[in-house]
Amino acid sequence: MSEFPREEAVDRLEALVETVERERTPVPVREIWAFGDIALGLDPVERLDVYLTKDVLMRDDSSSAAVGEEHGIEGVGQSVRADWAAEYPEYLRANANGHAAPEKCLAAQLLGENEPIHLEVCNAGFEDNVTQRLRGATLREDYTQLLDPRGVCLWVDGTRSDEAFRKLRESDLALPTLSAALEMLGMEEEEAGEAAREVHAWREQQEGVTVRGDVV
Repeated sequence: MSEFPREEAVDRLEALVETVERERTPVPVREIWAFGDIALGLDPVERLDVYLTKDVLMRDDSSSAAVGEEHGIEGVGQSVRADWAAEYPEYLRANANGHAAPEKCLAAQLLGENEPIHLEVCNAGFEDNVTQRLRGATLREDYTQLLDPRGVCLWVDGTRSDEAFRKLRESDLALPTLSAALEMLGMEEEEAGEAAREVHAWREQQEGVTVRGDVV
């Protein structure tokens, strides 16, 4: 699958929200946002961008971490819920250091392997992280680290926004180009144009599921 027809893309977002509502997840999820192409009314949607706000799991006494030991993965019961790992060991994923990675576990549970979906996972809310990532990307002059600010909140703390889904289906969101959105956040016109081009070029190189996690 290389792209989503628009109606199918919105259906896919609804299915993702339903999974979070119905199933235990590796960490508590507080918000679900869609951003980028899906928020612009494009059809088809080449890549579906999803943002999850999660809680940082400090301690989990729900069960033992034996399942992590079975798979050679550390941090079960610390960075991801132990009872979740016991119920869904097939979705347990680790980072390069062999430690359970919440963002990769969420991607494994929520997304198909070859879907054209990019998943962002962070403990900060979408709007706060847009600002944080803009600051960091500007300092490093690496605009691929930007978070596209054109987003719509689909779900917060168990409450789904039917209005947001309606607007997505009807392409009823008035949002600017990426460069214009970045200018609204304080970038100069020339820099915003360059940043937007780099982000678009990076996106065009991505295939299948991609996932990025950070902690603010």
